Amino acid sequence: MTGGDMIVLGLTGSIGMGKSTTAKMFAEAGVPVHDSDETVHRLYSGKAAPLVEAAFPGTTQAGVVDRARLAEKVLGDPAALKTLETIIHPLVRADADAFLARHRAAGAPVAVLDIPLLFETGGRNRVNKVVVVTAPADIQRARVLARPGMSEAKLKAILAKQVPDAEKRREADFIVDTGQGFEAARAAVDAIIAELSGEKSGKAGS
Repeated sequence: MTGGDMIVLGLTGSIGMGKSTTAKMFAEAGVPVHDSDETVHRLYSGKAAPLVEAAFPGTTQAGVVDRARLAEKVLGDPAALKTLETIIHPLVRADADAFLARHRAAGAPVAVLDIPLLFETGGRNRVNKVVVVTAPADIQRARVLARPGMSEAKLKAILAKQVPDAEKRREADFIVDTGQGFEAARAAVDAIIAELSGEKSGKAGS
C-alpha cells in the first residue's frame, strides 16, 4: 500500500471502454493524472528506444520506436511480449513513482494512476482504490473496430490477454459506465472525487 496521506486511485478498464476519456475528466476536475500510455510514448522516443532496438532489431527509426513494426514482432508472441514488458514496465513504474512523490510533496489530496493493465500486472497493491471504466460489450466492440488498423483478430488477441470486464468490475471500488453517455460518466467521476475528498478530510480531522 502506498504511504503518505494522499489517496492513490488506480484507473483501469479494458480496451474501448472509454478509460482515456475518463482520465481526462479527472484531470479537468483538477486531479493529477499519470497516464501510462502517454509515458510509454515518451519512453519510446527516449530512454526505452535503445533497449527496445537491442531486444527487437529494426523496430526503431532515428532513435524512436516504430510502434507498428514493434507490434508486428510482439503481437501473438507471448515470449516476445514478455521481453517487451520486462523493458517497459519498470521504466513506467519509476516514472509513476516520481509523479506520486511530486504530488504528495505538493499536498494533493488525490492522484490518479491510469494503468491499462492494472490487474494484469499486479498494480492493485500500488493503489488505495480502483476505478474500473466499463461499457456494454457491443459498444466496446464498435468503438474498437472503428479504430484505424483494427481487425476482429487483433481485438480478439488484445482481449485474450486482458482480465475480463466482469472480473474487473467485481474487483473495483468504483465503476464508471461510459455506455450511458458523457454527462453520466462525468457525474460518476465527480461523485468519486467528492467521496474521496470527504474520506481525506475525515482522516485529517480524526
